[in-house]
Amino acid sequence: MQRRTTLRQDAEAILIQAIGENLPGPAVERALKDFTAPAGKLILIAIGKAAWTMAKTASEVLGDLIGSGLVITKYHHVKAPITGIECLEAGHPVLDENSLAATRRAEELVSNLTADDCVLFLVSGGGSALFEDPKVDLTTLADINRQLLASGASIQEMNCVRKHLSNVKGGRFAQTCAPARVLAIALSDVLGDALDTIASGPTYPDATTSADALSICDTYQIRLTDEARAALSEETPKSLDNAEIQVIGSVRQLTRAAASAAAKLGYEPHILTCAATGEAREVGALLGQIAAEHATDTSDTCYLIGGETVVHITGDGFGGRNQELALAAVEPIAGIENVCVASVGSDGTDGPTDAAGAIVDGHTCEILESKNIKAADYIAASDSYHAHEAAGTLIVTGPTGTNVNDVAIALIRAHKG
Repeated sequence: MQRRTTLRQDAEAILIQAIGENLPGPAVERALKDFTAPAGKLILIAIGKAAWTMAKTASEVLGDLIGSGLVITKYHHVKAPITGIECLEAGHPVLDENSLAATRRAEELVSNLTADDCVLFLVSGGGSALFEDPKVDLTTLADINRQLLASGASIQEMNCVRKHLSNVKGGRFAQTCAPARVLAIALSDVLGDALDTIASGPTYPDATTSADALSICDTYQIRLTDEARAALSEETPKSLDNAEIQVIGSVRQLTRAAASAAAKLGYEPHILTCAATGEAREVGALLGQIAAEHATDTSDTCYLIGGETVVHITGDGFGGRNQELALAAVEPIAGIENVCVASVGSDGTDGPTDAAGAIVDGHTCEILESKNIKAADYIAASDSYHAHEAAGTLIVTGPTGTNVNDVAIALIRAHKG
């Protein structure tokens, strides 16, 4: 039977279905299916970009069991009031005074609990910036962060320092909740789902030490106030007997869902990795090369990459990592009729743009050249958005309500030669 859908339609359908299967609402509902009510109070705290949706679902599932609650999410992410639950918005990706005020409100709600009480802690991407009560003032914290970013320190080293400067990161929020039980349910935006890294591990023991934090600052010659040095000298918890955590969504699940969706459409799926990092332009060029190399295959095929690439800005343009990844695939697949490459961020927002990502095929290069646009030039200018806008290759979903990294696919229709 003649296939009616185009490659682009199939690619978009695969990506949309994968995101749909990783939305926080259904995932939270599944996680709470067998929830046992505590003998005492149940306090709900939700943090991150998906906090409102997660809290809304928990409220619908648990109803009057929830005694009080608080949502801390990004500006413009509260969709409506939730009965019995405060909803506060704060800065992301840069924390602000509202982040601090909201976090201190959360600490108030979980203080003075008993062993009969339970804190349901719902965590999603963005939680690290949105959920913070620093041991130093905000100006000092921002200065230390700037120094660390400029120093060449790894993300692991920066997180070690940040945890030791925080009253809630590195397991300290669970300490505040004690002796109440803490059940954390998390949507992971961390490759590998490292539990001490998701939102900087507010309810998970910290494997790093104060000696590590001080050594990192000494190694990179980070200027510290006396207050900051004293804070870094205070140890984070190394064990927590009142807390447990369950990961309900991740890039691994996102990529597998995309593979399943591709299979249902008749493509043979091949997951290349669920932990891609590196330059978006390099990953995109590689995926384009893979698509071009297999363009003569005799079966319908889908190659998938999950992860989170980076963009090192080399110009003053506008775009995001998924758009740059797709744009880098344009030249490798130019003129090839039976392939396409697409990449999206699961949260529906790629960088500072209104697009989730982009999708390109063998005709995209010709379309761009007809408008005097060379993909390589726009990549060099960090202006992927405007190249895709001109070519009509943007994928716009709006905010999805989830945040489990990115997925990219290369679709190949069987060669008809």
